[in-house]
Amino acid sequence: MILKDRVAIVTGAGSGIGRAGALIMAREGAHVIVADIDLANAEETVSQIAEAGHSAESMMVDVMDDQALEAGIAAITTRHGRIDILHNHAGAQVAGNLEDVAVSGFDTSWNLNVRAHFMASRLVMPIMKKAGKGVILNTSSSSGVLYDREMIAYTTSKHAVIAMTRQMAGDYARFGVRVNALCPGWVDTPFNAPFITQMGGRSAIEGYIAEKVPLGRWADVSEIAEPILFLVSDRSSYMTGQILVVDGGETIV
Repeated sequence: MILKDRVAIVTGAGSGIGRAGALIMAREGAHVIVADIDLANAEETVSQIAEAGHSAESMMVDVMDDQALEAGIAAITTRHGRIDILHNHAGAQVAGNLEDVAVSGFDTSWNLNVRAHFMASRLVMPIMKKAGKGVILNTSSSSGVLYDREMIAYTTSKHAVIAMTRQMAGDYARFGVRVNALCPGWVDTPFNAPFITQMGGRSAIEGYIAEKVPLGRWADVSEIAEPILFLVSDRSSYMTGQILVVDGGETIV
C-alpha cells in the first residue's frame, strides 16, 4: 500500500471525483478525512471505505467558512499529529457569459474554487513544513487551460488555480512540500448539471462531447482516481508545480 499510515484530507469528498479520490487513497493505506458540506454524503463515503476494510472519518465543513475550516484542520492535527496530503477538490460550476452570469455566482466561483484552496493550503502548510514533507493537490479543470463556452466564472477560477499551484510549488519546494494540479475533462457526475442545462439537455451534451473529445466519451470517476493517486503518492516524488490534464484529448484539438 503506497500511502500506508499517511493522513489525507479530501475536500468535496462526499461525491463524484472527490469520493473516488478518497476511496483510492484509503485503499492504498491512507487514513482519509472525508470533508464535505453535506454530512450525509461524507458519511456515505466513509461507509464505503469502512466496508472495504479501510480507514476514514467524516468532517462536515463549508470550506468557504474560514473559522470552520481552521477549526477542522486544527482538530485533525491534534487528533493525528500530522497531515501528509491535502486534496483541495471542493468546487462549483457556474454557467454564464460576461453579461449573463450573476455577480454573486462569479463571487461564489472565486471563493469556492480558488480562495478555499488557498485557505486550506495556508492552514496545512506549517504542519507540512515542520514535517519536512507533504503533498497538496489542487483540482483545476481542462477549463483551466482552454476556452470553455460561456463559462467565464468557472474558467477564470480554474485558470487561477493553475497559477496559484505553480506559485505555491515554487515557494515551498525547499521545504519538501510538493504542489500539483489536476485538470479533469468531461467526467460523468452531477457536477456538470449547470453546463448541461446551458447546452440544452443530456442529448445535447452527449453530442458536444462526441464532437469535441477525441476519445468520444465521458470519463468514469475511476479514470480520474488513478491520476489522483499518482499525484499524491511517491510515484510522482520528483513532480511539483505541474498540471496533469486528464481529458480524453480535448485540449489537443
